[in-house]
Amino acid sequence: MPKDLVRYQQTGNLHLVTFSCYRRLPYLGTPAIRELFERSLEKMRMKYDFYINAYVVMPEHVHLLINEPKRAILVKTLQALKISAQAGAYIRNPFGCRHEWGAGVHMIATFAALMFMFVGAVRTSRAHLTA
Repeated sequence: MPKDLVRYQQTGNLHLVTFSCYRRLPYLGTPAIRELFERSLEKMRMKYDFYINAYVVMPEHVHLLINEPKRAILVKTLQALKISAQAGAYIRNPFGCRHEWGAGVHMIATFAALMFMFVGAVRTSRAHLTA
């Protein structure tokens, strides 16, 4: 991590969070695994008391637009989400690899990030349709 990195947490803002699967492999490529991730997301939302304003689950990464959790800092909440989803998906992992998530989480604290998520999802969807 860069030494001059500034994290803006506990400011009451929305955060766009993006994280990838390990080596950007399509671990979230099947409907069953995506549903499992969504169930884990809902469990963590109730446990840590935060709102999900928008989310996009792609085969190899996830975008979330969420507010700050009331019961923990954002980083700990995301860690719990990844652990919860990985524990359920370990048996169903089609690649036989134990690592589900890539290192690092990218956060952008701005409402304009919602447009970024939408445009990216539409572009990816169009690319899949034309391929």
